[in-house]
Amino acid sequence: MNAVQDYLHTFFFTYYPYLCLSVFLLGSLIRFDRDQYTWKTDSSQMLRKNTLRWGSNLFHVGILFLFFGHLFGLLTPHFFYSGFLSAGTKQLLAIYTGGTAGAVCFVGISLLLFRRLFDPRIRLTSHRTDIAILVILWVQLFLGLITLPYSLRHSDGSVMLLLADWSQRVLTFRASSAATLIGLDWPYKAHLILGMTIFLLFPFSRLVHVWSGFGALAYIARPYQVVRSRRLNVPPEHNLPPKK
Repeated sequence: MNAVQDYLHTFFFTYYPYLCLSVFLLGSLIRFDRDQYTWKTDSSQMLRKNTLRWGSNLFHVGILFLFFGHLFGLLTPHFFYSGFLSAGTKQLLAIYTGGTAGAVCFVGISLLLFRRLFDPRIRLTSHRTDIAILVILWVQLFLGLITLPYSLRHSDGSVMLLLADWSQRVLTFRASSAATLIGLDWPYKAHLILGMTIFLLFPFSRLVHVWSGFGALAYIARPYQVVRSRRLNVPPEHNLPPKK
């Protein structure tokens, strides 16, 4: 690895994660505070709903599985599951379940991107950022699917442990996190960099509506709504005279 490659490697896998996370959190907070009317995802259901129904459902089911799979798979320390699940078994489980979810998600986003690009009515009503973020997500899913054959070559779980170690080092602010990824194959590195870039672009795109989706879970624990009548001079029902 020459000096330029070494510099880029250190930047992307040591400093870039913190840049992306900072923009992701602060940018989302600032946008919610200043531009709440843009905190949404514009619907195009009235223009063409058949392709949207299939594409949206497949995409959201797949992406939710992939998100939580990556979250718990990468950030769970090995000693939590080493007693009942080997690293190799966990990696094979991630390959088959993640590969299935990735394929489902890829089909869904391909349908969404197709209708955005090739339906004239939807293309005219689409923002450039809408198309751009769909293209970026499409490429990210494609890169994720490319990593599957590489993961099968390392069925002992070594790659999974390597990526988990890097993720946990970043999360716990430990130095030299980039050094663990020097020998990693290029599809993994491209997948990681683009994944972090999605967090960087998150506050400036329609993806901010994801926050609302998770925030809606608070609706389950909401207090009862108290409704009071605004009509004047109407006594409470229990004070009304009895009917004859």
